[in-house]
Amino acid sequence: MAARDLNKVPPLVVICGPTASGKTSLAIDLAKRHKGEIICADSRTIYKGMDIGTAKPTIDEQAVVPHWGLDLVEPGERFTAADFKRYADEKIKEIRARGHVPFLVGGTGLYVDAVVFNFSFAGEADVKLRQQFEDMTIDELHDYCNENNIVLPENDKNKRYVIRTIERSTAPKHRKNEPLSTSVIVGIATDRAVLRQRIEKRTEQIFDDNVVNEAMLLGKKYGWSNEAMTGNIYPLIRRYLEGELNLEEAKDKFTTLDWRLAKRQLTWLRRNPYIQWHSLTEAKTYLDNVLANE
Repeated sequence: MAARDLNKVPPLVVICGPTASGKTSLAIDLAKRHKGEIICADSRTIYKGMDIGTAKPTIDEQAVVPHWGLDLVEPGERFTAADFKRYADEKIKEIRARGHVPFLVGGTGLYVDAVVFNFSFAGEADVKLRQQFEDMTIDELHDYCNENNIVLPENDKNKRYVIRTIERSTAPKHRKNEPLSTSVIVGIATDRAVLRQRIEKRTEQIFDDNVVNEAMLLGKKYGWSNEAMTGNIYPLIRRYLEGELNLEEAKDKFTTLDWRLAKRQLTWLRRNPYIQWHSLTEAKTYLDNVLANE
C-alpha cells in the first residue's frame, strides 16, 4: 500500500519478510541513499550480547546507517510488544525530527503490526488475534511465546492457559483497521527453494563466526536456563557442547528451526492485506521511486 500522506512527513518505510530474505541488506542500501535510519523489529535482536546467534546486523552494517532497536535489554529481561511499540513510536518521531526517513525492518509480525496499526495494549482479548492463536498447535504457541519473549505459564501444556498468557502479554485493546497513512509497507517475496538455500548459507556463516564461543560466554554469564537462552540456536549449542549432537547435526537442526520460523513468519505476515509483496529487486526499484518522489 502506498502511503497516502507523504507530503506531510517523511514516510515510514516498512520492510518485512521471513528470516534470511534479505531485508537487512535492502534496508541498509535504501537508507544510505535516502537519508534513512533503521528500526529493527526483531524480538531476538533486542538482547545484549546475542549478536551472532540472532544474525544481528554487524558492526560494519550498523556503521553505514544508524540502527535502533538493538541491544535494548539483558537476556531474560521482560520486553513485550507493547514496550517495542512505545520505543519504535518515539524513535520514528526522533528520526523524522532530524529530517530523515524511518525504516521499520524485521520479521516479528506482532512488532510490525503494533506500530503500523497503532495498537493500544491492554489485557483484554482481541477476537481476531484469539482465533489466530486458537488455530495454532501447542508447539506453535510455545514457539510464539519464545519468539515474543513471553514467559510460559506453569501449566504450559494447557492450550487455554497458554493463549490467555499470550493475551495478557500482547493482546491490544484497540487497533486501527488500516495502517498508518504515512506508511509504505513492503514484504520480501522469496522462492521457497531460494529461501531455504539462504537459510542454509546463513547457518554456515553463523557457525563460521563462532556462535559456539558466543553461546558459551552467554551460558556462563546468564545461565543456560535463562529464558532468552532456551530458544533459537542456543539450546542446540548446549547439546553440541554436551556431546549429544555433533557439529553437522547441530547445523542441520538449526537450519530446520530457522526454516520453520520463516514459514511461521510468512503465515503471520500474509494475513496483512496491506503488504505489497515484491522480490528484492522489485522492492528496491519500487521503494527507490517512492522515496525519490518524497
